[in-house]
Amino acid sequence: MLIHYGYSSTAQEKAEDINEMFQDKEVKMIWCAKGGNNSNTIFELLDYETIKQNPKILCGYSDITSITNVISAKTGLVTFSGTNFKTIATDETDYSLQEALKRFVDASLEIGKEKEEYITIKEGQAEGALIGGNLNLIHSLVSGKYKLDFKDKILFIEELGLETNPAGASHFLAHMKQNGVFNQIKGMWIGNYQHESNVSLEQIVLNTIGNDYQFPIIKSNNFGHIETKTVIPIGTKAKIDTNQRQKIELIEPCVVVK
Repeated sequence: MLIHYGYSSTAQEKAEDINEMFQDKEVKMIWCAKGGNNSNTIFELLDYETIKQNPKILCGYSDITSITNVISAKTGLVTFSGTNFKTIATDETDYSLQEALKRFVDASLEIGKEKEEYITIKEGQAEGALIGGNLNLIHSLVSGKYKLDFKDKILFIEELGLETNPAGASHFLAHMKQNGVFNQIKGMWIGNYQHESNVSLEQIVLNTIGNDYQFPIIKSNNFGHIETKTVIPIGTKAKIDTNQRQKIELIEPCVVVK
């Protein structure tokens, strides 16, 4: 079942549709058709108890970051950061589709394809449940009524350079630093960011948070606003080991195949 809304849809309409889709026993997966700008408007209107009692796959990225992370936090369910359905139709390759099939049909724990490049930004090892997605959305969830719990988590972040310049990305990270996020997490995984300045997200991270933290940081180009999007389970435990070629792995199941 797909979620696709324009601005003309009210928050009440959006929330009611999501609540109904979770309650519907015939629906096995909710795959967001596209992103947007105001997914946080439905937080108060979601029926978290109904969602918790009717677990199913929820997948999307970009603005959907808010919904997936808040639902995971409120219900304890695993949700997924992965390609939106609309993106598959415009991709030049089937990378993201195959990643979705691998995760949701085969229940594979493999992240991305073999021999993808992982770069060590800061060495180390760490284990923790995954949390994150689009940096703009995640930074808005570090405080307030719907703030996320970052304690002992592995934070994964990506950002859209067309909308956020390096100063904007630094602003988001500084806000997270000032609210104690980097005192709590166990590790960081940086995804795609492309800006005309050629300033990388890893540069921005290091410039903003400095050397005040000891957690490992890695970088890859297999998630974000880019065609090559693997599927990352929010709430599932993962392990970072910068001594390995593939520096992050899932260490517990995230999908039950029936």
